[in-house]
Amino acid sequence: MHAMTIPEPGGPDALVWAEVPDPEPGPGEVVVHVRASAVNRADLLQRQGHYPPPPGAPAYPGLECSGVVGAIGPDVTGWAVGQEVCALLAGGGYAERVAVPAGQLLPVPAGVDLVEAAALPEVACTVWSNVVRLAGLAKGETLLVQGGGSGIGTFAVQLGTALGATVVVTARAAKHERLRELGATHAIDYREQDFVEEVRRVTDGRGADVILDIMGASYLARNVAALATGGRLVVIGMQGGRKAELDLGALLAKRASVAATALRSRPLAEKAAIVAGVRDQVWPLVAAGAVRPVVDRRLPMPEAAEAHRLVESNDHVGKVLLTLG
Repeated sequence: MHAMTIPEPGGPDALVWAEVPDPEPGPGEVVVHVRASAVNRADLLQRQGHYPPPPGAPAYPGLECSGVVGAIGPDVTGWAVGQEVCALLAGGGYAERVAVPAGQLLPVPAGVDLVEAAALPEVACTVWSNVVRLAGLAKGETLLVQGGGSGIGTFAVQLGTALGATVVVTARAAKHERLRELGATHAIDYREQDFVEEVRRVTDGRGADVILDIMGASYLARNVAALATGGRLVVIGMQGGRKAELDLGALLAKRASVAATALRSRPLAEKAAIVAGVRDQVWPLVAAGAVRPVVDRRLPMPEAAEAHRLVESNDHVGKVLLTLG
């Protein structure tokens, strides 16, 4: 088979479509014949040499895929060869085939085509596990989504809205109209406006009950300032750096909390539990049309370098897909 290899870390042209050994399904695994994968920020970091896959994961980028079950390993039940699926991966989505732990497989939701299903697993698992499972977003609360135009952001906007929350986003002004169409009540241009002041203004001074943050260090103090009393800040990215000073007094005064999570490195059992929760609680919303995959564009998988350039430019809204066939 062919896969997108990284012989040496570097820029987008470090990605090389090359012939590699076929995967074989081990115990508890299924081999998926990939129809599409999606570009995530973690793929860019891996290409640059900053985010190696966890032990045992394929060496190729790709944290999610959609396709057809091609082979089933020992101790797997509930899946059949030829079934259309999508999957959460620790790596390996940029390939013609990938071996997946069965607990990380999902059926393609009703009303979603097979290619666009590749835009769902990573964002659905990330957003649901953090915004719902960890932060406990409730109906009537306010959710602030940092980076609302990303794949994570566009999914969080829709899920928060479907759960009855008021959703506020930060994004470039050019993306605001699309984010409002997806359900955002308020959109903030982070380059021209102070998001702390804007969040306070639109919440009558209360602040956000839940903040989903991709920036990390550079936003930490301002995120705490934007929290409501009893608010929950969940950090899932470090685009703004790793280290910052945290004012515990400000946190204590608000009886607020800060959590930081990652999905890729979690044990298989934890990932399987998250996938099961998404299938139970999120897939019905997708089937009903309340939450949909947001795809900026599709590119052939051998053109992954161009897809990486697009994501690095931050000019897209939603997911950039890599397709095969």
